[in-house]
Amino acid sequence: MAELTLSSKNPAGAKVDALVVGTHTTTDGVAIVGGDLPADVVTELEALAPALAVTGAPDEVRRVPAGASVKAGVLVLTGLGARDTEGTFSAETLRRAAGAAVRELGAVTSVAVALPAADEADVAAIAEGALLGAYAYTRYRDGGAQTAGKPTGKGAGKAAAGSADRSPVPGAVASIEVLTPFARGAKAKAAVERAAVLAAAVHGTRDLVNTAPNDLYPAAFADLAKASARGTGVKVSVLDDKALASGGYGGLTAVGQGSARGPRLVKLTYSPSRPQAKVALVGKGITFDSGGISIKPAKGMEAMKSDMAGAAAVLHTVLAAARLGLPVAVTGWLCLAENMPSGTAQRPSDVITIRGGKTVEVLNTDAEGRLVMADGLVAAVEDKPDVVIDIATLTGAQVVALGHRVSAVMGSDSVRTEVVDAAGAAGEQFWPMPLPEELAASMKSKVADIANIGDRFGGMLVAGLFLREFTGDTPWAHLDIAGPSFNEGSAHGYTPVGGTGVGVRTLLALLEARAV
Repeated sequence: MAELTLSSKNPAGAKVDALVVGTHTTTDGVAIVGGDLPADVVTELEALAPALAVTGAPDEVRRVPAGASVKAGVLVLTGLGARDTEGTFSAETLRRAAGAAVRELGAVTSVAVALPAADEADVAAIAEGALLGAYAYTRYRDGGAQTAGKPTGKGAGKAAAGSADRSPVPGAVASIEVLTPFARGAKAKAAVERAAVLAAAVHGTRDLVNTAPNDLYPAAFADLAKASARGTGVKVSVLDDKALASGGYGGLTAVGQGSARGPRLVKLTYSPSRPQAKVALVGKGITFDSGGISIKPAKGMEAMKSDMAGAAAVLHTVLAAARLGLPVAVTGWLCLAENMPSGTAQRPSDVITIRGGKTVEVLNTDAEGRLVMADGLVAAVEDKPDVVIDIATLTGAQVVALGHRVSAVMGSDSVRTEVVDAAGAAGEQFWPMPLPEELAASMKSKVADIANIGDRFGGMLVAGLFLREFTGDTPWAHLDIAGPSFNEGSAHGYTPVGGTGVGVRTLLALLEARAV
C-alpha cells in the first residue's frame, strides 16, 4: 500500500511527480481550489478550462503541464462538482476526488494532494480517498508483485515463460503527501493513522475478492485468515468439514458437499480488556458459486468468485478493529463453502438441519448463501453478543432493487438505523429496506420448518426474512452487498474494477460508534 504523510509545505514548491488540485463548477465556468497556486497559474488554467475540456465535474481527472512556477512534474486537476449550499464540499466529495486522481496516476511514483480541507475531518477524508485510490491488483499479471503468490494450474508456466516479451503492468502510486495547514495537529495525524489501517483493510478485502477461485477455496481462505491474524491479538479457530458435520452445521455441510474441497467455519475473536460492547459479525464466504444442481447460466457465473465478499469484509474489519485497539469485543464468523454440482451435491427437495435444530427444505440449490449464513448466525447468537450484523452477497434481487452502487440493510429497526448512520459517516451507500411479514408465508414448506426460497418478487426481502429465523431475540441487521461488492463496469472515484471492499468502512464505523 502507498505510504501517506502530511505536510504543510506550499503546494507550488512540492517536488513530486504529480500535484493534485481541485476544480469545481461555478456559474461562470470552472474554478481552481485547494492548491494555493500562484495567481497567474490559476488565472491561466481557468481561462483554458473550456479548451482543455475541464468542467470540474465529479470523477473528472485531467493532467496539464505544471509550468515553471510549480515544482511538480505535472499538475492534475480533479473534479469536485459544485459547492454545497453552505459553500463547502462534503467529506465524501473530497474522498472521491482524491481517490479518482490517485487511481488515475497508477504509473506515477510520488503524488502530492492539495484539496480544500475546512477541518481535520476533511483531511481524514482526503487521506482515505487517496489511499483507497492507490490500489492495483496485479497478482496474475506479468510484472505482478502481489504477496499472495503466483498463479497456479494449467498455463502458469506458459505465462512465466512469455513474460520477457511483455511490458510490466503499472501498479499503484507508491508515495502520497497530503498538503494541508492542519498537518502538524494531533487530530490530523491520528486521522491519517486511522486512514492507513482502514485502507489496508479495504485493500485486503479487495485482494481476496479478486483472487481466482482455484487459489481461494474454503481451506485456503481459512489458512489465510490464520496467517493474517498473526501479531494482531485476534484468535482464530477453524471447523473443518468433519467437525461441521458432527457439530450439526447442516447448512455449511450441505452446500459444501458437492465440492471436492470441503467447507469451513472460521471464528475470529478480538477480546480487549473492559470492552464497551460485544458485537458479532457474520460473513458469507462462498468461494465460488456455480449454483449447484440448480446451475447458473454461464454468463451468471463470470463474477461468482466474488461470492465471498462478505466473509472477506468481516475478516478485515475484525483485524482493523484490533489494530486500532477499539474497546469493543468483536467475533467474526466466516461461513466458507464452494457450491458445486456433482454426484455428491445436495439436491432440490433435500431437507437439511441447521445448527440449533431448525429444518430447511432446499427447493433451489442456488439459494445457498442463506443456508451457510443460517449456521453462522446461530453460532454467533450462541455467544450472546449485544448485536449481530451479517454481510453477504446474497441476492440478485438486491441489484434489481438498488443497482450496483447502493447496498441494502434490513433487520431490527434500531440496528438498521445504526448501520445506515455508520454508512453515512463512512461515505458508503446503504439503503434501509423493510421485512414485510406477509412475505414470510411464501417460505412455508410442506415437509420442513421452512423452505430456502419463497416469493420471487421481493426476493431480497424474502432472503432477509429467512435469515431472521436464525437470530432469536438478538438485535440484528442484514447487509446485502450483492451488486456493490464487485465492480464489473468502469472504475470511478476511489473504486477500482473488480473487488471494491464495500462494507468494511461501514462496519468499522459502527464498531467505533459502539466504542463510545
